[in-house]
Amino acid sequence: MKKKYDIMIVGNGVAGLFAAMHLPKEKEIVMITKGKMEESDSFLAQGGICVLKNEEDYVDYFEDTLRAGHYENNRKSVDIMIRSSQDIIRELVNCGVEFERNHGDFVFTREGGHTDYRILYHEDLTGKEITSKLLERVKEMPNVTLYTHTTMVDILENDNTCYGVVVEGSDGVVRKVYADYTLWTCGGIGGLYQHSTNFPHLTGDALAISLRHSIELQNIDYVQIHPTTLYSKKPGRRFLISESVRGEGAVLLDRNGERFVDELLPRDLLTEKIRQKMEEDGTEYVMLSLRKMSPEDIIKRFPNIYQYCLKEEGYDITKEPIPVVPAQHYFMGGVKVDFEGRTSMKRLYAAGETACNGVHGANRLASNSLLESLVWAKRAALDIAKQYEPIDIGWCEGIFCDECFPMKPYEDCRKDYHDSVRGKIEEEHRKRE
Repeated sequence: MKKKYDIMIVGNGVAGLFAAMHLPKEKEIVMITKGKMEESDSFLAQGGICVLKNEEDYVDYFEDTLRAGHYENNRKSVDIMIRSSQDIIRELVNCGVEFERNHGDFVFTREGGHTDYRILYHEDLTGKEITSKLLERVKEMPNVTLYTHTTMVDILENDNTCYGVVVEGSDGVVRKVYADYTLWTCGGIGGLYQHSTNFPHLTGDALAISLRHSIELQNIDYVQIHPTTLYSKKPGRRFLISESVRGEGAVLLDRNGERFVDELLPRDLLTEKIRQKMEEDGTEYVMLSLRKMSPEDIIKRFPNIYQYCLKEEGYDITKEPIPVVPAQHYFMGGVKVDFEGRTSMKRLYAAGETACNGVHGANRLASNSLLESLVWAKRAALDIAKQYEPIDIGWCEGIFCDECFPMKPYEDCRKDYHDSVRGKIEEEHRKRE
């Protein structure tokens, strides 16, 4: 890895990839990820991506987002996201992303909290379809270098300005990497939880570094629990049973096989109902039945979920209900950013699940996550291009010399990082209570 790049992107999900595509082509960009290239939560998104279908849909889409967020959303952010959605979809299609169509026209589905069908999808692997196609485009860009198994340990900061990142490479060497601008797109906090749909290496490191450098955070106690993940006694990441399954008519059943709830409630409300029923029944899960769909439709619409349940847990979802349980899923809070993705620190931007622009409020509306990530990634990239001024690497070398800036490997920082994030989330939660 070189000592200096023009732009450093930490994270390789849809936000990082889309940002790289919108940054100036003459700039040298480096992207790092803590795991493998395919180990971002963007790859795991099953349901779909929202889009404003037409002007008549604007009021309802806006209201659905606010209602799901308990009206704590930043309304300007919501407007920006919705108004940007059609352009984002056009760009994705131009990148080769394939959404479900019928005779050439988009097919829409519906999920919890939505009053209309406005979600585009690709089977039950929408996130993988979008992320893999964006990754293909980025790999074609000669100005972008990608590093896997490379971890952000700290940032290079002086006088509330970011001059780059301290990284630990796959070789175990800790390095200072200078950059004119740094963009955090490093995902959520699921790795801090025992039961989560997230990859375990996503542990909120950007939040810990923010606490260390007094970078503003926002709503970090707003953690979304997904109501339906596949119940399993196996350790590790929980397998998501997409909201789209319920959007297509699946029903939730108690231990007596009776339906007990409106399956299309917003996620936080549905989670509460499921937990109440589990407590009443004395069970560790409830059952999800796709009995309203034909076996052929189930396999065509949800091939990944069908195969996983059958091969990994022995459930045939075309013939029997499956056990589901709530698990940590999404982080609505994060590093506070403005409408252009700027953090409170100069030369440092953030987008995706790492960032909080207020669009989700207290609870994310289903399938707004991919859209929001793409919208703010593009806005951040365009703002970097607009503001661009190079740093003086000679000055940086003097400020961040080895004697005055000792560096530790990530393993030495990990416990402190994780404890600081957990503690801050709990502190903010107590304040709100």
